[in-house]
Amino acid sequence: MKQETFYYDNKIVKYFMYATIIWGLVGMAAGVLAALQMAMPIFNFELEYTTFGRVRPIHTNAAIFAFVGNGIFMGVYYSMQRLLKTRMYSDVLSYLHFWGWQLIIVLAALTLALGFTTGKEYAELEWPIDILIAVIWLVFGWNMFGTIMKRRVKHLYVAIWFYLATFITVTLLHVVNSVELPVTLTKSYSWYAGVQDALVQWWYGHNAVAFFLTTPYLGLMYYYIPKASNRPVYSYRLSIVHFWSFLFIYIWAGPHHLLYTALPDWAQSLGTVFSIMLLAPSWGGMLNGLLTLRGAWDKVRESATLKFLVVAVTCYGMATFEGPMLSLKNVNAISHFTDWTVAHVHIGTLGWNGFLTFGVLYWLVPQIFKTKLYSEKLAGAHFWIGTIGILFYAIPMYWAGLTQSLMWKEFTEDGLLAYPNFLETVTQIRPMYYMRAFGGLIYLLGAVLMGYNLFKTAAQGKVTANEEATAVVEDIHKGKKGEKLHGWLERKPVQFMVISLVTVLIGTLIELIPTFLIKSNVPTIASVQPYTPLELEGRDIYLREGCYNCHSQMIRPFRSETERYGEYSKAGEFVYDHPFQWGSKRTGPDLAREGVMTGKIYKPDAWHYQHMLDPQKLNENSIMPKYPWLIEDDLDVSDLPAKIRAMQTLGVPYPEGYDVMALDDYYKQADKIVNNLKVAGIESSRDKEIIALIAYLQRLGTDIYKTAPETVTE
Repeated sequence: MKQETFYYDNKIVKYFMYATIIWGLVGMAAGVLAALQMAMPIFNFELEYTTFGRVRPIHTNAAIFAFVGNGIFMGVYYSMQRLLKTRMYSDVLSYLHFWGWQLIIVLAALTLALGFTTGKEYAELEWPIDILIAVIWLVFGWNMFGTIMKRRVKHLYVAIWFYLATFITVTLLHVVNSVELPVTLTKSYSWYAGVQDALVQWWYGHNAVAFFLTTPYLGLMYYYIPKASNRPVYSYRLSIVHFWSFLFIYIWAGPHHLLYTALPDWAQSLGTVFSIMLLAPSWGGMLNGLLTLRGAWDKVRESATLKFLVVAVTCYGMATFEGPMLSLKNVNAISHFTDWTVAHVHIGTLGWNGFLTFGVLYWLVPQIFKTKLYSEKLAGAHFWIGTIGILFYAIPMYWAGLTQSLMWKEFTEDGLLAYPNFLETVTQIRPMYYMRAFGGLIYLLGAVLMGYNLFKTAAQGKVTANEEATAVVEDIHKGKKGEKLHGWLERKPVQFMVISLVTVLIGTLIELIPTFLIKSNVPTIASVQPYTPLELEGRDIYLREGCYNCHSQMIRPFRSETERYGEYSKAGEFVYDHPFQWGSKRTGPDLAREGVMTGKIYKPDAWHYQHMLDPQKLNENSIMPKYPWLIEDDLDVSDLPAKIRAMQTLGVPYPEGYDVMALDDYYKQADKIVNNLKVAGIESSRDKEIIALIAYLQRLGTDIYKTAPETVTE
């Protein structure tokens, strides 16, 4: 064995480090703005670019892909070089990855603010950006795998296993979920519809949490906790069990986001069973992380870095206990569509991802800049400020979630809904929204303190861009005598990747294929017809404005929901929905039967017009934004023929050649709505965006209830 000298690339780590801090502050600021908008609608600023429906996707994408994404790459580029005793495979690929990822983030922020969205949660970016994401992600994978192949050590450490699993599975998730049919450069339709789209979306959505927000961070945990505490990982065997069981089980759990919906029962049951099983590997990883600190707990008292890391792993344990609990049908019946889910998600993002990133930054910046942390006291203050911020955020949201569910489900002694007006629940929980905004603001303040502390630390030190290192070169092809199976696998990265891919494909294929191929999973309904051209344009406006962020279109088979909204939703209702719009949160009421509400008050066209213009005029307690631009702006229908052709390609049964005739039908229906508004004393034009949106809203539910109530009430 010979000893070689080589150089670590610290410059790329520094770049991702700065990006993590900066985008973290941007993402958190967007989150605080969204929280303020929920409490006080005035913070929507009556601008189309700053409404909650557009700010919320900007916040989620910035928090996940900008803050956490750059944090992953920062941690991976530093740890991988040292674990493999080699420089990254290619400097060109490293910097192409960095600048490509920042370009994606900027494009995401701009396009989402402009309303260019696919309407799919956590996958809102349009098709050109999806392609760019795929290219840059493959650049990252190429660089990572090339580095592994030129390593100077024999075995791959556990952190590398999680990095590889992240690359493989995120590639699979992104490609499958992003299959869409482009209409223009800024518009596409999901290839999947209705139930299939919902299953694919939450297979992606849940596993994006697993394989972008969890597996890479578990890899960081396995590297940085031992480094920061100067202790070895508690159990190598437990890490093996943790990795493979996590990889196999997690991929099945997505359907638990769709309990009591129109998804087939067998898929819901699979999601529940595997979600409960997931508790074991999740807590195995948490215990492996915490027990690594055995004999080093005295250091936790003194080190802000270790405080952050310990609380991060603890929050991971809390979130992964709560997740399986929320997948139980009796619990999910209470929590789904409420702010309970928001609280659960933010225990993970603020506690697990946020605090682990902060801990890594506090350890890594002094290492990179060859200096001491500027102020341990400021870091300690950040820890306590951040912890208080999480508590002020999460506790009110748990309270709000339970309040919402109990009020939605309560009946009087006479068997009537105790709170028939949905807005009564919103008014009741509004104080919790103020507290949530306060908690988010405190958390952001802590991050600002961190930014100041770390930039002062950087200013007093200096980065060695190419850090010299030496290592003994091991024969990576030769195993030890008596080598066990997993030891052999750790020397074989290609085989490791293939087995990892097969492991995640098993659950994927078993869940997805039957839903697409067996027709009985989605029984059709003869009365369900394609959207008219005007309704299709209105639906695109609904997506553009992010209405799915606050409204569901899925009535569950509970008496409390059928009494409030009408007949429960069926799978066959959504066969022409590209994408599906079931939603995941009810800040406002469900809209599945908005066009015709059996036994309830029917809302005429004029009501929808006034509601979009000024919701507070109809009810001063409403927290919905105003949409004056819908009243003022003309709708560009030049792409309507292309949209009709795209829908025909996707299997929507419009007549042959209908793309040529669609505009005539568009204006005929628009003129009817304009006349209805005129009767109510409202002057409008058939070219306005509001006309198309009204047509879409009035369509909802009419395939099930073909006639409107005889009595029309304002």
